[in-house]
Amino acid sequence: MLVRNAADASLRLHSLREIGLNTDSNPIISLNEFTYKKGAEVYGEKEPAEYVYQVKRGAVRSYKLLSDGRRQIGAFHLVGDIFGLENGSAHRFTTEAIVDTTVRLVRRQSLELVAQGDAMVARNLLSMTTSNLQHAEDHMLLLGRKTSLERVAAFLIEMDKRLTAAGIMALPMSRRDIADYLGLTLETVSRALSRLHELGILGFIGNNQRQIVLLDRPQLASLDLQN
Repeated sequence: MLVRNAADASLRLHSLREIGLNTDSNPIISLNEFTYKKGAEVYGEKEPAEYVYQVKRGAVRSYKLLSDGRRQIGAFHLVGDIFGLENGSAHRFTTEAIVDTTVRLVRRQSLELVAQGDAMVARNLLSMTTSNLQHAEDHMLLLGRKTSLERVAAFLIEMDKRLTAAGIMALPMSRRDIADYLGLTLETVSRALSRLHELGILGFIGNNQRQIVLLDRPQLASLDLQN
């Protein structure tokens, strides 16, 4: 259901280049834009994968609920990220808006039709699929091999590459989200962040401590044994 949980919707025409897809022919396609309130579901696990999405504003989390009731977050999708690409006909994860979020939607069938006649678009889609696979593999290694401090360090390094502006990392996700992404408890994530603060590796701005300043990137990288 396309409009479920969407607070606002609009239909516009865009070139593929406007959503980050390089193309030989640069066709104009119909693109929906929806705004979702914080916590609203964008799509659910096992629902038909009819659309491909791009974050225009805000942030989205992809997750699965495990058999014991725990939540495992597989990825965070930030501004500019394209998500919802599947190798089958159904979505494998549920996605939710972390904060009030605007996403662009294009029909998967439309992209596939363009890709049939545009080799560059086809390469773009293959590259995105490969990147998603690489992220999944990196995430699996992170969950399987790292200590809690190393996992938090690796997460901060990832977010530093994707989020930092003017030297400040403004995290849209909560510590509970971070814990569910790293396979840790909330208390463990809080202790790890406090330890990094004690070591002089990072500083906090604001009462909610979601704005972070990295003070010693080399020392942080040394904790991420995979780098």
